[in-house]
Amino acid sequence: MKHIPLFSAQIGEEEQKQIDEAIQGADKEAELEDAFAEYIGTDYAIATSNETAALHLAMTAIDLKRGDKIICSVNDYPNVPEVVRHFDAEPIFVDINEDDFNIDLDTMEAILSKNKSKKLKGAIINHVAGQPTDLDRLYDIANHFGILIIENAAHAMGATYNGEKIGSLKADMTAFSFNPHRYHNIANGGMLTTFNEELDYRSRLLRQNAMIKKEWDDQGTLGYVYDVVDIGLEYEQSGIDAGFNIAQLQKNDERIARRKEIAAIYHKELANTPHITLPKELRDHTYSLFIIKIDKNRDSFARELYKRGIEVGLHYIPLHLLSYYKQKYSLRVNDYPKALRNFQQIMSIPIHADMSDDDVGYVIEQIKEVAQSRV
Repeated sequence: MKHIPLFSAQIGEEEQKQIDEAIQGADKEAELEDAFAEYIGTDYAIATSNETAALHLAMTAIDLKRGDKIICSVNDYPNVPEVVRHFDAEPIFVDINEDDFNIDLDTMEAILSKNKSKKLKGAIINHVAGQPTDLDRLYDIANHFGILIIENAAHAMGATYNGEKIGSLKADMTAFSFNPHRYHNIANGGMLTTFNEELDYRSRLLRQNAMIKKEWDDQGTLGYVYDVVDIGLEYEQSGIDAGFNIAQLQKNDERIARRKEIAAIYHKELANTPHITLPKELRDHTYSLFIIKIDKNRDSFARELYKRGIEVGLHYIPLHLLSYYKQKYSLRVNDYPKALRNFQQIMSIPIHADMSDDDVGYVIEQIKEVAQSRV
C-alpha cells in the first residue's frame, strides 16, 4: 500500500551546501533577507525564528496596546488571535466567504461601519490555501476606515494578485512562513516584509531584545557595550535555518508550478465525483493546500483514506469553537454560521511537489472508491 503524506519538503544538495556555509560563519540571515526582498519585490524583509514570531513582532512594531482591537477571520490558525491576546488586546472574529474560505469582506466592512471605538487598530488578513482575498476591495476598506493591514501569508509565499506578489502590494506589513505545514518541520523560519522604513527599524530593533550595540573599531570603540531602549523580543532566525530556507526559497516557484499541475489533474479527474465539492479558483491560486468538501460524514471519509495510506488535514477548526476563545468571549457555536458549515465538510488532501503522477493517480483512485461507497 502506498503512503502519501499531506506534505513533504524537497531537500537536496543545495540545502546541505547552504547549511555548511552557515556553519562556517556566513551571515545567512542577512543573505536570506536580501534574497527574499528581491523575490517578493519589497523594500524591507526581516527574518524571524518562525511565522508566529513574525506576527507577534508585527503587533509589537505597530505598538499594539491593552484594550486595542484587531479584526481577523474566524477561519485561521490559532497563532493569529494568540499574538493579539499576548498584548491583552481583543481579536474581532469575522465570518468567511464560502467560495474561497477567506474573510467575508462584506461582514468586515459592516463591523467597521458600526464601530465607534478608537481602539480598533487594524486587521490580520489571511489567504487560505494560497488563494488571495479580494485585495483591491480590502485595501479600499482599510483606507476608508483608516486601519492597518497585516497580511498573514503563511500559505501564500509566491502567490500573486493581479500579477504582483503578495507582500509587494499595499499591506502595512506581511508575515510569511517557511514551514506552513507545522507538523512536518525540517527547519523553522518566518519573514516579515514592509515598505515602511519606521516599521522596519522598529521590527529589527525589537527582534534583538531592543538592544543597541556599538562595533569595535580602531578608534577604541568597545564592541561589548550595549544598551536596551525598549521591551524587546528574541526572534532572530538561526544561520542554519536561514541557510536551509535560502535553498527552499530558490525552489519556491518550481514547487508552485508543480502544485498547480497537480491541482489541474485533481480538478479534471475528481469533477462530478459524488459527495465531493472541489475548491473554487477565483483568483491566482498557488494551492499550498487543496481543500475539498465532503457532503456527509467527513470524519469517516478521512479515516478511510488514512487506512489506505493517504494523509489528510483540516484547515481550519473555526477559532470560536476553540475552548479558550469560546469561554473568554462567550461565543456560541452558531455565531459564525458560514465558517461552521465549512468546517463540517472541509478536508485537505495531499498536494506537494514530491508527488509523482502515480501518487496523484492513487489519491484520485482512492477518493473515488471511498466516495462511491457512500450512501
